[in-house]
Amino acid sequence: MAGRNKKEASRLSLGALTAAGVGAVMGLRALLREKVSFEGRTVLLTGGSRGLGLVLARQFLAEGARVILSAREEVELTRARDELEKDGAGEVLAIPCDVSDRVQVEAMVAQVHERFGAVDVLVNNAGTIQVGPLESMTEEDFDEAMDVHFWAPLYTTLAVLPEMKRRGWGRIVNISSIGGKVSIPHLLPYSASKFALVGLSDGLRAELAQDGILVTTVCPGLMRTGSPPNAYFKGNHEAEYAWFVLGDSLPGMSMNAERAARKIVEACRRGDAEALIGMPAKVAALARTLAPGLTAALLAHVNRMMPQDSSTDRHRGRDSETPLTRSWVTQLTRRAAQKNNEELLH
Repeated sequence: MAGRNKKEASRLSLGALTAAGVGAVMGLRALLREKVSFEGRTVLLTGGSRGLGLVLARQFLAEGARVILSAREEVELTRARDELEKDGAGEVLAIPCDVSDRVQVEAMVAQVHERFGAVDVLVNNAGTIQVGPLESMTEEDFDEAMDVHFWAPLYTTLAVLPEMKRRGWGRIVNISSIGGKVSIPHLLPYSASKFALVGLSDGLRAELAQDGILVTTVCPGLMRTGSPPNAYFKGNHEAEYAWFVLGDSLPGMSMNAERAARKIVEACRRGDAEALIGMPAKVAALARTLAPGLTAALLAHVNRMMPQDSSTDRHRGRDSETPLTRSWVTQLTRRAAQKNNEELLH
C-alpha cells in the first residue's frame, strides 16, 4: 500500500513538473513573441463610427496607423471621420458599408486596397444589442445578431485573407464579449451570436497561425463606451433599459472605454490568443469553467429577479429613458455617449 502511494506521489510530482515546464516554455514564448509597431500599418475597423470602434480608431491613429472606419450610418461615419481629421492624428478613410452583406464587404476591401494597399490589421468590432426576455425575442432578432456578430466577421476575414497570406503576416482582432463565454439572461440573441464568434475566432487562430496571421479573441465585460442609448430593448423596455444602463455606469461593474481599448491594442500588438477585459469578465469566465452548475443556478436566480414581459415591440435605449436613468447615477455613461459619437445629433 505504501509502495503504491509512493508511485502515485511520484506520478503526481512528475505531472506537476511537466506542467510547470510547459508553462515556463509558454511564458518564454510569450515574452519572445513579436511586439509589432502600428506605425504605417493599415487598420480596418468595422463599427468604427462610434463607441468602442471610435475609441480604438483614436488609439491606432495615435500610434501612427492609417485607419479605415466602416459603419452603416453615413452621417455618424462622416461625423467620426471629421472629428479624427480635425485632431490631425493621421490618415483616415471612412467607407459606408453594411458588413453583413458580403458584396459590400468585398467592395469596401477593394477600395482600401486601391487607396492604401493591403490591410495589415482587421478589427471586427461591429455589433448590435437586443435586451429582453426570451418570450419577447423573435427569430428576426436572432438572425440580426448572427448577421452582425458571426457572418460579418467571417465576410471581412475572408476578404482580407488572400493578401495577408500572400505576405505571410497579419493581425485579426474579433471583439466578442463575456456574453460569448457566459450567457447572460435577457441577452440571448446577443450571447448566442457572440458564442458563435468565439468559436469562429478560436478556429481561425488555429488554422491561420501557420500563415503568419495571428487572431485575437477579445471578450470584454461592460465598458463605458456610451452605447446603451443605441441598444434595442423589448418587453418592459424602460425597466430593461434601467438595469442595463445602471450596470454600464457603475465603475465597479464597467470599465473605462479608453482603458479597455488600450488593453485591446496591446493584445493585438502581442498577437495574444485571447484577451479577457475587466475583472468581472475574468471572474465570470473562471466561474463558468470551474463551476458550471453553480454558475447556471446563479444566473437562473438573477433571471427571476429581472422584468418579465413578453411584448415584442422594440425600442431604442434613448426612447426608454426614465427619471432614474436621466439622473446623476448614469452620468458616466452619458458623458461617454457624448464623447464617443453615441448621441443622436441628426
